[in-house]
Amino acid sequence: MISKSQDVVVALKLFLGGSDLPYAELGKALTMSASEVHAAVRRLAEARLIDPETRRVRREPLRSFLIHGVPYAFPAKLKEMTRGLPTAWAAPVMAGKVVASDPAPPVWPVYDGKIQGLAVEPLYRYVPDAARADAQLYGLLALVDAIRLGRARERSFAEKQLTRLLNGDGDA
Repeated sequence: MISKSQDVVVALKLFLGGSDLPYAELGKALTMSASEVHAAVRRLAEARLIDPETRRVRREPLRSFLIHGVPYAFPAKLKEMTRGLPTAWAAPVMAGKVVASDPAPPVWPVYDGKIQGLAVEPLYRYVPDAARADAQLYGLLALVDAIRLGRARERSFAEKQLTRLLNGDGDA
């Protein structure tokens, strides 16, 4: 059972090739401890989102969970104005492809943020650090955020992009 939002972050990193990494390296890449990653992998295996032997992601169940489960299990909302790292439709993966009606972009709050926008709590507190270190992970996390907080147009675009990426048809 997926019970922590950080499990989603671990699943996305495993999808991007992290299944071959030792827990310590995976943790370092995600700014988590090896024990946090190990526990997340156990929960992902119990939820049947990854193969317990190989730690490889089961693409269709993960896609289904990201689109239909994450918005309800880990909802997001826009909060106060702050500086941060763009996410959802303001992130590079969606920027310019969807016209959002909100005047301020959604951002993950970070102390050295360059973009002023509306704060969005990330799935895990160190998501901005992991996203800065891995552009593909950043793209996937931003698409998940668009599903978590977007309107129908943003969600639809993000769902299509996420499906395409999980099917191996392009880069985030």
